[in-house]
Amino acid sequence: YCEANRKGEQRPYMYSHYCDLYRRHMRQSHAVMHIPRTPGEQVEVDWSGKTGYLKDPATGDLKPVYIFVAAMSYSQYCYAEGFLRMDEDSWIWAHVHLFEFLGGVPKTVVPDNLTTGVVKASRGEPVIQRNYQEMAEHYGTFIMPARVARPRDKAVVEGAVGKLAKNLLGKVRHRTFFTLDEFNDTLWEHVDEYNTHQFQKKLGSRSTLFAEEKDLLAQLPKTRYEIAHWKKATVQPNYHVVAADRIYYSVPYQYISQKLDIKMTASLIEIFKDDKRVCSHPRLYGRPGQYRTEKDHMPKNHQQYVEWDEARFIAWGASFGTATEQIIRAILDRFEIPQHGFRSCLALLKLPKEQEEEKLERACQKVLDLSLSCSYKVVKSVFHNLDDKLDTSSIAATPGEPHAFIRHLSKEESK
Repeated sequence: YCEANRKGEQRPYMYSHYCDLYRRHMRQSHAVMHIPRTPGEQVEVDWSGKTGYLKDPATGDLKPVYIFVAAMSYSQYCYAEGFLRMDEDSWIWAHVHLFEFLGGVPKTVVPDNLTTGVVKASRGEPVIQRNYQEMAEHYGTFIMPARVARPRDKAVVEGAVGKLAKNLLGKVRHRTFFTLDEFNDTLWEHVDEYNTHQFQKKLGSRSTLFAEEKDLLAQLPKTRYEIAHWKKATVQPNYHVVAADRIYYSVPYQYISQKLDIKMTASLIEIFKDDKRVCSHPRLYGRPGQYRTEKDHMPKNHQQYVEWDEARFIAWGASFGTATEQIIRAILDRFEIPQHGFRSCLALLKLPKEQEEEKLERACQKVLDLSLSCSYKVVKSVFHNLDDKLDTSSIAATPGEPHAFIRHLSKEESK
């Protein structure tokens, strides 16, 4: 460098002068722009790097408490809450409580690129966690993650995190907390002090500035957001899927063997195929193995079976005649649980073809006259042999049932 400058009749810089010029250039190229914030437009959210602690009264072990911090960009109005875990559920509950604390919803939420909120960071279109995105849609706000390694994108909350952590942890350092509620009650007292503290270089406080922007927040929805958990499940041959707690919920039978997405909240089960809702059910609790079935989800033949009851079978039998009705009643009475006899009743009543209804009544009357077993098998045999010579010896009585002793006719009697 020095040799090249001498040949070109230029004087080389001394090292100290070069460093001075370089520092001047860096200051100019890293100029910071003040961006005026619009009231009610944006809130910045993050986890505090420092934690509090709960003490186990039995063992004396310390359990960390992770502190969620949020600050309005315009007023610097702050909210904080402690959680036992830094997981997705805690992150979403923190936002729900934040909006309720503010009494409204800002247009934009600016989080860091943490894994509980952002699947993939990107300058163009970052991928937001599914539940986090649904929560934002429920409250009508927009998630706009800060750029990676750009703390100035959320400078307000970064400052609030530092100040709150310093003030709070300094004041509670010598206090012992045994429950999370106790910790949060103390935390919120210091949050109120922080918000009402007067600014040093301008009039007012964070609370007075927030009063100016509160009316510009969007209204809270009528219902609070419920955290959802998702799972995939294959529809079983009985057109049900297993959701939470080993409880079964029906889907339209056309989806048998297909994989569906199940969304589970505390009160609702929703089932999706390719992001389109297939059906929903109120969530059941209690004994595993329960079934929640919608009639419309069944095939037609299953719907017909479900519609059957004792009264309907008896009425159908009575439409053929009193003998058929008696046989139907006898079949149902044989079973401790009447539904176990429905298949036999249905098969018996479907024995006659067109214009054979009277034949079924005669067959049932024959069974009663001969004191034969009142079962589908016996009635069927009599029905098919009614117009022929009836050999009652071939008709087996059902074991354990009362039946008559059958004697064969003599040649003289048969003439």
